[in-house]
Amino acid sequence: MNMFQRVLLVDSSTGFYKTKKYSFDRYFGPIDLGIHLAEKHHSLNFGVGIFAGSILPGSNRLMLTGFSPCWQGNYISSMGGAGLVFNNLGINMLSLVGKAPVPSVLFLNRTHGEEIEVEIVPLDIENIWNSGRTGVYSLTDQVYEMFKGRYENDPRILVTGPSAQETDMGGIMSVPINKGEISHVDTWAGRGGFGSAMVQNHGIVAIIYGGTLVDEDFRDRKVADEWFQNKYDLRLMKKDLEVTSKYRFDEKFNTGGTFGVNYASVGGRIMAFNYRTNSWSEDERLSLHQNLVVDHYLKQFNDETIKNKQQATCGEPCVAVCKKMNGTYKKDFEPYQTMGPLCGIFDQRAAEKLNHHCDAMGFDAISSGGVLAWLMDLLDGKLLSLAELGVTRLPKWEMTEFDVVQDSMHNAELGCELIDAILERRGIIDFREGVRKWSRIHSRAKGTALHNRFVYTAHNRRGWMVPNQYWVSGVLAPMAMMGKYYMIYSYDFIPPRALGRMCAERMKKELIIDNMGLCRFHRGWAEEMMPEIMGSLYNCKDKFLQSIDVLASRINSRNSPIFWESESNIDYLLSFLQRKKEVDKDPDPRLGEWLEKFDRDKADAAKEFWYETLMGIDESLREFF
Repeated sequence: MNMFQRVLLVDSSTGFYKTKKYSFDRYFGPIDLGIHLAEKHHSLNFGVGIFAGSILPGSNRLMLTGFSPCWQGNYISSMGGAGLVFNNLGINMLSLVGKAPVPSVLFLNRTHGEEIEVEIVPLDIENIWNSGRTGVYSLTDQVYEMFKGRYENDPRILVTGPSAQETDMGGIMSVPINKGEISHVDTWAGRGGFGSAMVQNHGIVAIIYGGTLVDEDFRDRKVADEWFQNKYDLRLMKKDLEVTSKYRFDEKFNTGGTFGVNYASVGGRIMAFNYRTNSWSEDERLSLHQNLVVDHYLKQFNDETIKNKQQATCGEPCVAVCKKMNGTYKKDFEPYQTMGPLCGIFDQRAAEKLNHHCDAMGFDAISSGGVLAWLMDLLDGKLLSLAELGVTRLPKWEMTEFDVVQDSMHNAELGCELIDAILERRGIIDFREGVRKWSRIHSRAKGTALHNRFVYTAHNRRGWMVPNQYWVSGVLAPMAMMGKYYMIYSYDFIPPRALGRMCAERMKKELIIDNMGLCRFHRGWAEEMMPEIMGSLYNCKDKFLQSIDVLASRINSRNSPIFWESESNIDYLLSFLQRKKEVDKDPDPRLGEWLEKFDRDKADAAKEFWYETLMGIDESLREFF
């Protein structure tokens, strides 16, 4: 195996390209190298880890690095399975610079070790997005039809949708292709808005790639089993089966996948109606969870998906089979939470309708779901009118006579209208410079209540991110990258200084996985074993771990955190602390002390909590020489 990474640099404005090699002296994977290239060339980078194509489970993730138009800073996103075909190009990374003069598709192919073919082909993108299956699905069909005859093996296609042109939260979608059949199992690099970056900064709306090159990937199962036997007294596959049980099937909850396990276990921590439930009583939340989620939303999922074993992988061989399906619809927890209960939707048919429309238009589902819930809240609170948002109906969020099927569908149809309004810039909507800036502008005219109902983390002057859907303090931490799992999402009460330190350590562990191009669903062994494997194969365990410390420090050095601008963020934290005391009966005296501070002055207590967390982060991520 080679001790360097190969990078293909493509100038989208001219079609010129070159390859460059980077040794392990400084860079070990797609994250540290990608961030270096992004800072040097203002590039958008697509890379795989050095174990792509190997026998290590989950090693074929496609990692994206660059400047996020949504977060307004360096960002990392990733896509399951798409690295397996990328590996056949015989490179570790594609780095895009320049901008094509018209919307175009980038074609990459490598046949039997010959030089990579690179072409940039213009597309009539507006007609493609509005025809056939519409949006990202129509673009996938069109690009495959154009180029399929030029590949000996099934290629992979990355596509964007209309959201990438009109907003800063456009994602990148891809589906596996098997023997010429385009799958329904869509995989996404959604968080961070790299679809928007690809279209707006580089003029590329799609990338198709593939090849026949076979690298000398690590395939010695006997050696791998010996590593795992020594560490866990289990062979590789046995250990992987153990750590991925949640994503496959968890016997404790008699369900599986992130959707099944999270909804089965969330109980009184359920969040709905743009986080309004955070201020409800525990009994009210438990009633909602039982009646609308367990007895209906989750039951539908278990009956239709789990019992029928409708599950698939992202495109690589994997025992987790984490893609839980119902026909053409993929059921992940966070999209079906933000465009589910958070929007007042508790029925699978309604959630499928809204999620599918959002996906077809190419949005990051979590960010757009949080925005839709906020806009519905503003409509329900009469802070904005139907005409101002370009829609025809108000949300049905009244619980006393809530019809789980009809009212859910009503809210889903409103969500679809709002998506169209965003793309068509109806009424006063114009999200081209980001939701946070738009909200700030209109709050000056409408009053701060507009902005105060939006739950998000702020970064830099106009960066924003809808938090991960767990009612915990860590999802609002002032980390350098939020919206990912570079933070602690424990349900425990953690004092803020310790929370910051723990978030920093979590970030380092996640970077180990990401820089190796591994899926975090395998983190139960990957965090511990990857440094050991690097030491065994390359004799560089200590140097690799040191590089992770440097990488984390480098990312943190660009951190531009902004104290919570929305009062809803403060209420989100305060309600979490109150629930820990009143419901979970947490006896920690420090929890009581913080609640007393909030009782005295909510704003000052929130600032102190935020700054204490930031101090814990910074003192853990300083680079020492």
